[in-house]
Amino acid sequence: MNDRKRAVRACVHGRVQGVGYRMWARGEAAGLGLVGWVRNERDGSVTAWLAGADAAVSSMIERLRQGPAGASVTRVDVEEIETWTAPGDFRIVA
Repeated sequence: MNDRKRAVRACVHGRVQGVGYRMWARGEAAGLGLVGWVRNERDGSVTAWLAGADAAVSSMIERLRQGPAGASVTRVDVEEIETWTAPGDFRIVA
């Protein structure tokens, strides 16, 4: 079993605001056992900070590329984070 931990920052572009993307992302991340946060950005994108088991983070990145019904994701930029401190859950932040 791979217990490797991983943290990333993902910036999701497209029609991702006003479609329930953050609520959906919080549910998906919590279901995968991830911690971190998600927020809307001024440029219309959504940023998610994800931390947890490597496989769960990889799965969440793929889910971010699909998004919820009503979203239209054009691109997801992923940046690996070397050191991190995570909240104890996954939350929506302002």
